Amino acid sequence: MKKITRELVKEFLRLLNPCRVCPRECGVNRLADERGKCRAGRRMKVASYHQHFGEEPPLVGRFGSGTIFLTHCNLTCVFCQNYDISQEGLGQARTPEEVGHMMLDLQDRGCHNINFVTPTPWVPQIVEALASDPAAGLRIPIVYNTGGYDSVEVLRMLTGIVDIYMPDLKYGNNAAGDRYSGVPDYWDRARAALAEMQRQVGDLEVAGGVARRGLLVRHLILPNDAAETRSCLEFIAREVSPRATVNLMDQYHPAGRTAAYPAINRPLTAVEYRQSLQCFRDFGLTAV
Repeated sequence: MKKITRELVKEFLRLLNPCRVCPRECGVNRLADERGKCRAGRRMKVASYHQHFGEEPPLVGRFGSGTIFLTHCNLTCVFCQNYDISQEGLGQARTPEEVGHMMLDLQDRGCHNINFVTPTPWVPQIVEALASDPAAGLRIPIVYNTGGYDSVEVLRMLTGIVDIYMPDLKYGNNAAGDRYSGVPDYWDRARAALAEMQRQVGDLEVAGGVARRGLLVRHLILPNDAAETRSCLEFIAREVSPRATVNLMDQYHPAGRTAAYPAINRPLTAVEYRQSLQCFRDFGLTAV
């Protein structure tokens, strides 16, 4: 990780007033603790942190992924399985030093990486934490585990700071992003974001079964092909990298507010999964 200077921290903090940390660009003054659409304020909120063994195998390795679950999200996914954290604000405000100690604790437990879940609203605060005194001893990779609705300009600022990008590519069109996640331009923004992530870190690099650097894309299959899986996989293979590593996820189940959305208010069927898996094979992507 490159050295994070005070000036670089200040540059990131300037993104908070007016807030332009994500593509929503709400414009509120988060330095004064004003809240925009995501409800994130000045101080980073953490819901929990622990050794996580439920992530992708290259992140988990033998000793787990050092996962820090952050509160709030810039998407309002109606099927979110962490609804209480992402949209109801479950979590506690933490100082940069406290988060720095969390990272060191996870490293001391043997974790192979520091995995920030839902980092997008908190990029300036994450950089603050990485620049804190406790984090000076950090030696393991930083994972940016995002919903994919990220600002390319902010991602460029993270060059040399993030080692592993793990974005969702949720939908293959803008209409689905608007309907299910509350943003009208998800497909446009996510495609640009994934291209920038690939430019920075390249294909996933694994040594001894553990990821060291690179891009790992997640795609959750939705019932009735609501996510347009083929479009997502085709984009990854043709415009990101033909060697891209992808986790094609079949664990969807109704959660959150899906009762109001009949098309996705049921589990995935075996037939739907097989059809999506055939698309995956058609494009020759690398399975995680």
